Order: sequence, then structure tokens, then C-alpha cells
Amino acid sequence: AIQKWFFEQNLSESHHFNQSVLLRVPNNFNSKFLSKALSKLLEHHDALRLRFISQGRNPQQINYGLEDNVPFEQVDLSDVAPSQQLTTVEKIAAIRQASLNLCEGPLLRVVLVYLGSNCEGYLLIVIHHLVVDAVSWRILLEDLFTVYQQLEQGESIQLPPKTTAFQDWAIRLLDYAQSNVLQQQLHYWLSLPWTKVLPLPVDEPGNKEYNRLGNAAEVSVALDEEPTLALLQEVSAAYNTQINDVLLTALGQTLRKWTRKSTFLIDLEGHGREDLFEEVDLSRTVGWFTSIFPVLLHLENITDPGETLKTVKEQLRVIPQRGIGYGILRFLNQDSEIDTQLKALPQADIRFNYFGQFTREEFLGVNWQFDAVSKNFDRSPKGYRPYLLDINAMVVERKLQITWTYCCQIHHSSTVKLLAHQYIEELQKLIDHCLSPEARGYTPSDFPQAGLSQQELDTLVADIEL
Repeated sequence: AIQKWFFEQNLSESHHFNQSVLLRVPNNFNSKFLSKALSKLLEHHDALRLRFISQGRNPQQINYGLEDNVPFEQVDLSDVAPSQQLTTVEKIAAIRQASLNLCEGPLLRVVLVYLGSNCEGYLLIVIHHLVVDAVSWRILLEDLFTVYQQLEQGESIQLPPKTTAFQDWAIRLLDYAQSNVLQQQLHYWLSLPWTKVLPLPVDEPGNKEYNRLGNAAEVSVALDEEPTLALLQEVSAAYNTQINDVLLTALGQTLRKWTRKSTFLIDLEGHGREDLFEEVDLSRTVGWFTSIFPVLLHLENITDPGETLKTVKEQLRVIPQRGIGYGILRFLNQDSEIDTQLKALPQADIRFNYFGQFTREEFLGVNWQFDAVSKNFDRSPKGYRPYLLDINAMVVERKLQITWTYCCQIHHSSTVKLLAHQYIEELQKLIDHCLSPEARGYTPSDFPQAGLSQQELDTLVADIEL
């Protein structure tokens, strides 16, 4: 479904829509071992061999067989002045990022950069987003390091058994999209109060045509280590919440102060690896599984932080199957009427994604380390941005980091900085409230079989506590 979403965006340079990592590796890094390890990854993970043959607006996905050619090259920069080496690496990255071909493949590039006998080298890995996501990167890097280490120690190459193939998952989703079980969810999506959705305020109203990646800018803020730990370990106990409940409540409160409205349409991203079928195991499957679905937050006449959090929690809990069904209905169902109905719904101006906890060294050896590299090369600057605000959150080095991406031709940096810092303030208030002694309570979704309203549940709990 997410691949269908991608092609519907009709990007001007769809081949240049990648994810990448840049690693620092020892200067004695063995290129032959690396080439063999990459060959093993191409054999083991089917999605890395995918191609997309153009057929109008619906390209056909094809799984190619193994090829002798491994997309790996070495570059020697030992003669380049140290002060110019990183700049040269970035130039190399920019060229390789734009070099993928969806029809001919392969959809990855790997470059080993040698900087000299006394310097660590760089390992650049570029993969088109169509065949990889955040979970996939964890699998791939872990496998790459495992195979390299096995070769280095003279051991036979051995990886954990394959799980469900990406193509098999795609076939199962296509069948599921036509089922009566899934189509029963259509009523939920169509019955939301869409008429209350209003566009976001903008600073430069006439500039929507400039909403392209080349005009994108970022504002990053972070929650301190102590409240981050509380958010991860203690906050949920107050109202039996999940972290997305809290993060989206803070976002709703921030938007309410900015827009002076009470209803907000947000596209929420999920990992997409939901347990839809008993016999399917995606735990070690590489591919792009992301789900994107609309969330309509309604916060009218609510000011108490606890009540606001409980309200958002309940609005999220009623979403069928954590939202994955929306994209399957929208992009894989073959009923033209369903397609027309869902296409006609208002489109969100905001996308939110919480990636989870991320430790830079969690799956790499002590001699392999992540290096900061500009993500400006990952995607074509000509590419259109489908949202006005993209908000990505993740826990890195024990701190929750939130990055707001916006178009500098549409919103002023001062506006987005104010929103970003307001969000941190709202999040801190929620954390403080949930840690206070008076913060406790249940919501109807905690007792799904009881069929109680919030008022009935509150009355029942009060009677029990008397």
C-alpha cells in the first residue's frame, strides 16, 4: 500500500527518494569481505532485488534473480587534503544518491572511502525507500556486521532463517483488500467529522507551489534526559497510555493554541508490520512496510491535562487495526467507488511519526560507528512535499528529539521555532501531571467488553473507592 502511495505522488525524480547511512570504519577495513557480505545480503533479503517497471501510474514490481554484479565501489581520498575530505565525501554521496534506476536496479549503492593509513574510513550505504524502512535498516546493518565478522574470523556464513518474503506479504495484502472484513472498516473512515477540518495557518498564503524538498528547512528540539526517561517508563501508569497518546496530546494542545481551533487532522505513520495473518512473520523481513493513516483529534471544551490525555487516548483506540486498514482500502482495493470516496476526503497538512528508541551502537561493533551526514542528498530537491509540517520524533542518546520540517517559502522560521518549543512545554506539562499523585484513571478502552461510557466508568470507579 505504501508503494502505491509513493507512485501516486507522481514525483518528478522518483528514482531519487532514498534512505542512507554513513558509517566510520577502521582504516584496515577489508573490501573483499565487505563485497562478499553485500552479496549475501542481496541473496538473503529479496526486497533488495526488486525493480519497478513503468506501466503508467501503476508500475509493476518485479523480483529479479541474483546477479554477479554487486553495487559496491571503493574510492581513495588519501591524496585529498584532510580539510577537504568530508566535503569530497558529501559530493560523492550526492552523486551516488541520484544514480539509482527503478527499472534497471539494483536499488542500492555502497561506497567504501579510504582516507589514509592513519585515518578511519567511511562506508556509505544508499537504498531507495521503496525497498527499505527504519526497521529494515536495523536488520540489514546487523546482518552486514554479522557476515563481515564471520568472514573476518574465518567462519562459515550463517544468518538467521528468512521470514515471510516481502512479495508474499504484498500478495496477502492485495487479497485482504478485497475482503468483506476489511471493507467493514470503510464506515469508520467515512463517518469521521470531516467538515470540521480546516487548513493550517500559513505565513505566506500564495506560495504553496514552492513546497518542495529544495525549500525545506528544519527545527530540532529535545526533551531533557530525566523527563524522557519518565515518559518511557512512568507516565503510562497514570492512565494506561502508550507513548503516542502522550505525544499526540501535546501536539493537539500546541495546535489548539496556535490555530485557536479544536479539531486537527494529522496523518500518523506506523511501522506497518501489523499481525494481520497468523502464519506471517515479518520480524526479519526487509522492505517498506510503513502505514500512513488520518487521525482526527477533537479537543473541544477540554482544558484539564488528564481529561485531554484520556480523550486523545480514546480517539486513538477506536481506530481499526491501528490504522493499517486505511492504506489497504485506499490503495489496494479494486472497487472504484471506495477509491473515489476515500480520495474525496480532506488531506492532512501535518504528518507525525514516532520512530521509537534508537541507540547508535545498538547493532554495530565497537569499530563501526554512525557518522553525521547531511540528509539533503537523500531526496531530489525537485520533489514535492505532501505536507506543510513533517514532525519526526525519536529517542536518541536517552533524549526525545523532535524535528519539525517545513517549507521556508510558506512558514517563517520564527513560527516553526515557536511551535517546536511550545510542543516541548506542553509535553513537559503532561509528564509532570502524569507523575503527580492525583493523576490516575481509566477509560472505556481499558474494559472493551464492558461497553461503558466514560461517565459510567468514572461513577463505577468512584463507588468502588468509597
